[in-house]
Amino acid sequence: MSENILIVDDEKEIADLVALYLRNEGYEVFLCYSGNDALKVIAKERLDLAILDVMLPDISGFDLCTKIRENHCYPVIMLTAKGEELDKITGLTLGADDYMTKPFLPLELVARVKAQMRRYKRYNTGTEKDESVISVSGLMLNNKTHECTLNERPLNLTPTEFSILWILCQRRGQVVSAEELFYLIWHDEYYVKNNNTITVHIRHLREKMGDSFEDPRYIKTVWGCGYKVDG
Repeated sequence: MSENILIVDDEKEIADLVALYLRNEGYEVFLCYSGNDALKVIAKERLDLAILDVMLPDISGFDLCTKIRENHCYPVIMLTAKGEELDKITGLTLGADDYMTKPFLPLELVARVKAQMRRYKRYNTGTEKDESVISVSGLMLNNKTHECTLNERPLNLTPTEFSILWILCQRRGQVVSAEELFYLIWHDEYYVKNNNTITVHIRHLREKMGDSFEDPRYIKTVWGCGYKVDG
């Protein structure tokens, strides 16, 4: 079964070009030039990944991302204008897994789609060699079902958030740098190291877990070194 990708961008030439590249890679593409059309696809179709432009004529990419995260955990990649750092942070905070700045190379976007898809499928099929379930101080993660609970309360995590928490729990008691987290998640794809990306995801994880920044119980910051989960 081919993977289904949603592309939402009102710049028709960009959207059509990206769709062409992804179809050449064997993906099934749902192409929308407005947010309203995208909402219909999100509600009706089985999707494996969404590419959302932030600036749309009707509903913003942020609103679409929020709508997706109400019921789905598949990866979301946001497309932002050059230099709009706030858009990147906002997208990640709302549950996006990655972002790309326009203009971009279509092949780089394809590479990022493949990386996100591999990680999403890995954590939803349990093909990792490691044990499929980790339990740390009331926190339980299952990489076969992509389920995470805290004191039996379900946490709705994005694939990237799950990946970060899984790595930290696997290495409980050890400090993992932001750079290493970045590499372990995205490997050697065409990514530029950006510590701020990891920082935003960590902050979002703490919010979902009800963990304080000043005195966190679970994800602790080791200043100048990285992050750790004590076990």
